[in-house]
Amino acid sequence: MRVAIGSAASERYDLDLRKLAGSELRHASDGWHAIVPLGGAKHRLWLKELPSSGSLVAVDLPLDRNFDIRLRAAHRFWRALERRPLGPSPLALSIPTRRRLILAMRAVDGRLEGNSYRKIAQGLFGMHRVPNRGWKTHDLRSRTIRLVRMGLRLMRGGYRALFHRKGRDSRS
Repeated sequence: MRVAIGSAASERYDLDLRKLAGSELRHASDGWHAIVPLGGAKHRLWLKELPSSGSLVAVDLPLDRNFDIRLRAAHRFWRALERRPLGPSPLALSIPTRRRLILAMRAVDGRLEGNSYRKIAQGLFGMHRVPNRGWKTHDLRSRTIRLVRMGLRLMRGGYRALFHRKGRDSRS
């Protein structure tokens, strides 16, 4: 965010960053970092310099691989300033994705404790769903193995990919 070049000062938004509590505004070597609680969410802003009170502000977004996420975050901030409903967070995970991640972390925990895939499957899906016979070809065995592998990838740093998710309309 930066001071916009314009002829008139904006009085539309009451956003004086200098009045924020010390924990919400700090100066660093690369500029100012602000956490603005607005509209029921915390908006994280980076500013090269602090705008004076009543200044028009603009948002600069680099055209990089995270442009779509930054654009949605900027739109949420604008909606908060407008006192409109924010909508979902740009990085919000769907319920099925969250469930799969939880299962993956539970599966890898079980594997790291030395449990067999059968024991892990029984813990994740219930003993009644794991067959006594035909385990080697059962779909829950394959699913459990995939969940353990996913959990290991997440544990080894793959969780960072959650912050760089490709949107449905993303081409990158």
